[in-house]
Amino acid sequence: MKLLTNKTLMIFLILISGYGYIASCTHESVVPPTVATSGPIITRGTNIQLPGNMVVGDTTQWKLDKAHSNVLWSTNYVGVAGLLTGRFNQFGMHEVIDAEMQNYLTAGQPLKDTSWAFNEADPTKTYFNGYVQVNQSNTGEPGRDGGCNVSGLGTVPIVTGTQNLTLTNIARIKTTSVKFDPLSNDYIVTLNFTWKGGLAAPLTQSIVGRLKYVSKARVQIGTGAAYSVFGLQLKFQFNCRDFGVVSTSIADKVDIECNMNFNNK
Repeated sequence: MKLLTNKTLMIFLILISGYGYIASCTHESVVPPTVATSGPIITRGTNIQLPGNMVVGDTTQWKLDKAHSNVLWSTNYVGVAGLLTGRFNQFGMHEVIDAEMQNYLTAGQPLKDTSWAFNEADPTKTYFNGYVQVNQSNTGEPGRDGGCNVSGLGTVPIVTGTQNLTLTNIARIKTTSVKFDPLSNDYIVTLNFTWKGGLAAPLTQSIVGRLKYVSKARVQIGTGAAYSVFGLQLKFQFNCRDFGVVSTSIADKVDIECNMNFNNK
């Protein structure tokens, strides 16, 4: 009886060992689950937009839609309180050379907005130049816009019917590098920012900003002919103290946002 019990126990142990071996071999062949990685989903197209000579009716030439574009600024009131905000009523996308820095007797764009190009897939072929007329800063408060803003920003009052692109009244940007942002669909832009402000002569600083491309789309308004649109949004920041602005009503850092809309009408 004892012998039978020992044999039974031995058989049981052999069966258990065999099951463990089979189970271990089975698990070795199981592929471990893949751990999901979270990261940005970046999609880029191949759109290329160029201004040409801005010929009306030529759908291959893109035009700045100034009426639906804007250049905004914001900074903290007295450096610590809520935001002061405004916009520039007059601006353009033109590389203003020295010979073009003058007063223009016109109510429209004094220079063609043709100093830009955009290549979605190859940012080395993207560039743009732009300017604002500093005395055209508009906060919605006439007393401030025609008063302390003029003196505080080192410029001159508006002359009705005149577009003032003189050295005293113009701030300019010019890109020196445009690269892919590896973490989003945006682009990282390095640009030269040139402004006289309260200084004796203009100062140029290299500033890094961010460019967002709003993809091309087809639109139709009412019964009019359909046309295409796209947008470029540039954001950057500069220190106004570097440019001789001493007013304590605003903070050192000023944020700029340029929202440029284009069409091919």
